[in-house]
Amino acid sequence: MTEENLVIIPTYNEKENIEAIILKVFSLSVPFHVLIVDDGSPDGTGDIVKNLQLTYPNQLHLEERKGKLGLGTAYIHGFKWALNRGYQFVFEMDADFSHNPDDLVRLYDSCKKDGNDMSIGSRYISGVNVVNWPIGRVLMSYFAGVYVRFLTRMPFMDPTGGFVCYTRKVLETIPLDKITFVGYAFQIEMKFNAYLYKFKVHEVPIIFTDRTKGTSKMSSGIFKEAIFGVVIMKIWSWFKKFER
Repeated sequence: MTEENLVIIPTYNEKENIEAIILKVFSLSVPFHVLIVDDGSPDGTGDIVKNLQLTYPNQLHLEERKGKLGLGTAYIHGFKWALNRGYQFVFEMDADFSHNPDDLVRLYDSCKKDGNDMSIGSRYISGVNVVNWPIGRVLMSYFAGVYVRFLTRMPFMDPTGGFVCYTRKVLETIPLDKITFVGYAFQIEMKFNAYLYKFKVHEVPIIFTDRTKGTSKMSSGIFKEAIFGVVIMKIWSWFKKFER
């Protein structure tokens, strides 16, 4: 029997968090498999996952890549891996507990029970629900969303969020090999494609809590990619057909 749910967690130097986040996902009321896509973490993240695979050989999977190749390519790698193995619901989640694993069940219910094609864990659908971020970063994130909505006309309050459930048909429809951005803009590009293909997308309110262990991977370069990338996305959308 093909398993239904796969949580993809990209990692780079997450030894402080990786075991705890995996065990938490496995403890949930809905069964999930986990795929770790590790970009050659020098801190031994991959070795921790391999040790856990001895206990969870059928639930826990590891794909190791050489070098830091970017968030977007890690997810694309994971999406193709999931599609090849028949998973029906595929989730994006960070390794650092900024996304509460308990909310995976709510994202799943939004698609499985409520019939949505894609669900987004939204920090801003019911106010500003961010914990432990400095006010400058909160404002930057919030107004990045305003900027994205203005240019793309997407209705989503959190178009940059990285806590997402995709149904299989969304990932089969979006041309994954043509996704161009690898950092912050990757999340926007995937949502923009789902919007242009007219999939039913629902935002589930979450509380986002900044990491307490490990080091953030956010950089000014990633943010700049998003700012300029949105303009590029909008322009190419004028020249493509989005039919399914």
